[in-house]
Amino acid sequence: MRETSVEVTPMATKRNPMPDQDAMGRERDYLPALRWKALTPLFDTVVRVTARDRAAKTRLLDQANVASGASVLDLGAGTGTLAIWLKQRCPEARVTALDADPQALSIGRRKAADARCAIEFVEAYSTELPFPPDSVDVVLSSLFFHHLARADKRKTLAEVRRVLKPGGALHVADWGKASDPVMAALFLSVRAFDGFEVTADNARGALPALFEAAGLRDAKERRRMRTALGTLALYSARKPARSG
Repeated sequence: MRETSVEVTPMATKRNPMPDQDAMGRERDYLPALRWKALTPLFDTVVRVTARDRAAKTRLLDQANVASGASVLDLGAGTGTLAIWLKQRCPEARVTALDADPQALSIGRRKAADARCAIEFVEAYSTELPFPPDSVDVVLSSLFFHHLARADKRKTLAEVRRVLKPGGALHVADWGKASDPVMAALFLSVRAFDGFEVTADNARGALPALFEAAGLRDAKERRRMRTALGTLALYSARKPARSG
């Protein structure tokens, strides 16, 4: 059986096991990608059929245009598809896939081993990234932010800004404001499944405003895609370069 080789990168120098409790002693939890752990093995099939997964991730990677040797964080990586495709496209990139779901990461490790891709898989929360400041060139994220409550979106984006290098970029594919009434109607099924509160910012097309509020700049929607579950949007933003 092949094993995935692990790259030791500057991003992982502060890696710690994910804590079972927060600072107040409360138990922490995460929401599996399809809400129930029993459905996690079906995740890849579901997004492939309903969310035009290959087209969306391919366009996101085209948009990011990752440079050779860049350090890249796949945030909310799930089963690692985006990280693997990036590594195959850009073998010299140092790729880290982060998620709070150990079951999804286990699937990702197996997939990376089968693809012979050296990817670092890290179990941690997006609101407490275990990486040093100014250590990441590019943060990628696909269908992750719509799972987060507003407060956790803000905490996550603050962490993204912290770990990005000056001038580093964030590229996101996630649900956006409906492009027409048909897309709005289809997106109701996602909102009912994942929660109307956590998906409200996506439905309003408010992710760029949240990026800007976190101190990122040039936040904008780059393109839209029609899918069986609503409008999927591609976004980008950048951490300001240091003056002088």
